Amino acid sequence: MNEIIDESISKQSIIKMGKRQKLTVNNISTIGAYLDAGTENAEDNVLLPNNQIEGKNIQEGDIVDVFIYSDSEDRLIATFETSFAVAGTIAKLKVVDIAPFGAFLDWGLSKDLLLPKGQEECKVKIGETYLVGLFEDKKGRVSATMNVYKFLLPNFDFEKNELIVGTVYRIVPEIGIFVAIEDRYYGLIPNNEFFSNYKVGDEIEARVIRTREDGKVDLSPRLLAHLQMDKDSSMILKNIQTNYHKKLTISDKSSPEDIKREFGLSKKAFKRAIGGLLKNRLIEKTDDGFKLTEDGKNHK
Repeated sequence: MNEIIDESISKQSIIKMGKRQKLTVNNISTIGAYLDAGTENAEDNVLLPNNQIEGKNIQEGDIVDVFIYSDSEDRLIATFETSFAVAGTIAKLKVVDIAPFGAFLDWGLSKDLLLPKGQEECKVKIGETYLVGLFEDKKGRVSATMNVYKFLLPNFDFEKNELIVGTVYRIVPEIGIFVAIEDRYYGLIPNNEFFSNYKVGDEIEARVIRTREDGKVDLSPRLLAHLQMDKDSSMILKNIQTNYHKKLTISDKSSPEDIKREFGLSKKAFKRAIGGLLKNRLIEKTDDGFKLTEDGKNHK
């Protein structure tokens, strides 16, 4: 009984939307070559248009390596062109046009890739490049999304204090900054670890705090304390050297909010950096803040 039922079921299409695959030329028509989709219905076959086969000796029965996508009327089309990414993967793609319903990205094909409005994580700009994942939508079309979380992978090999590079892909102030480490792995800067302003699309360098049991990695944009103190001290010293009055009105008694707004530092990090400058006699304390010493004026 099962054998009879199986024989009555039509073959399923072998087409892989948004990916490269090898297909057999079923027949040649006036508008191009039709590629066998693997079903018993010729209407399922995929068109390889004339502009793709011009100058090529394509014959019935040939096996061709093509990329499959849909045209503006949602018809399946094959092309010899090479895309920058395929469905199910992540890539950094440039915005080439913007419409009310979304943005169009250059993905290497003559037809641009749609990033629907509902898949944007921020307001995108023409000429800017964003990290996106490619997926097949409910209508069978390849689209892009800036929510790349589901495309990322766990990683258990990062070591504590190892420096990594990644791309910011989502910001949730109550949780933190979501980072795609190496544009491939789960990363998060918890909200108690960042004081600088970030935006979606920023490429950053961060330090591994720990790797969780599920392979997701917690990060800090700050170096180890003694290294970060030197970096922060240099930044504050340069600020004083370049301002008109050669003074710093922000002090260790200033509010954490004022310190963060001025320098992007926690109050603890600010006091540590100021302490280093005082110890090296590059600044001195005044009634209303700090000012440069003679050594501080000449320090580079």
